[in-house]
Amino acid sequence: MTTLVTGATGNTGRHVVAELIRRGERVRALTRDPAAAAGRFPAGVEVVAGTHTAPEELGAALDGVGRLHVTVTAGLAEAGPELVRRAVDAGVRRITVVWGGFVGPVEQAVADSGVEWTRLEPQEFMSNTLTWTESIRTEGVVREPYDHPSALVHEADIGAVAAVALLDGGHAGRAYNLTGPESLTPRERIATLSRAIGRDIAFVSITHEQAVDRLTATGVSRADAEYVIGWYAAAGADSRTVVDTVERVTGRPARTFAQWAAEHAERFRTPRVAAG
Repeated sequence: MTTLVTGATGNTGRHVVAELIRRGERVRALTRDPAAAAGRFPAGVEVVAGTHTAPEELGAALDGVGRLHVTVTAGLAEAGPELVRRAVDAGVRRITVVWGGFVGPVEQAVADSGVEWTRLEPQEFMSNTLTWTESIRTEGVVREPYDHPSALVHEADIGAVAAVALLDGGHAGRAYNLTGPESLTPRERIATLSRAIGRDIAFVSITHEQAVDRLTATGVSRADAEYVIGWYAAAGADSRTVVDTVERVTGRPARTFAQWAAEHAERFRTPRVAAG
């Protein structure tokens, strides 16, 4: 049976692909640009062109697919229900969905699909730390408006839970809150990163408005920027409360932020300038 992974080059999708391949499964990876994705997947992955926001174009991609993994991203709210309908009509009988932070149209369509489904509800991704890359590399500084704790989860653990839910029984109709094994403030994450790269990193407080302006400067709408920064300003208890879901589902402890930092340390180091 083939599993189709949408958003296969994304933060979580690529880990779902890798875990399924590790378990010997047939995987079809959906990506807008297969040529650009060449070499990014393990051997044996079938890479197909397409996007989950245009489900009307996925007839061939869904052919022979029995399982589907969906990550809810911007722009999917309108197309997602149609994607689910077409997938079920094509023969998909098990779906995992990484939610967009709340139960919206896509998540509801999956729950109403009539097939086995599992919803993954991860808290903050450890990969959000990559937004600090440039300021750490160039200045040795992180600027944030808040220093609240967050039970960050490793993207590979999200992928591992998705693979278990797709392949094994006993997960239908479940909504899994996913966290890492510890709750860390930005200052604590910075200390871990400092040890990983062998360089001091300073924390500088900025205002809420400065954080919103910084995000809109990257092309994010002001409404979305306010939503994101507002989440950090008033993060709920779930965002900082550690749960053992990853270990219960996969049978091994959740990965730590120190592990993530070691894996990505080179991305935060200042490039060495060759002597002239």
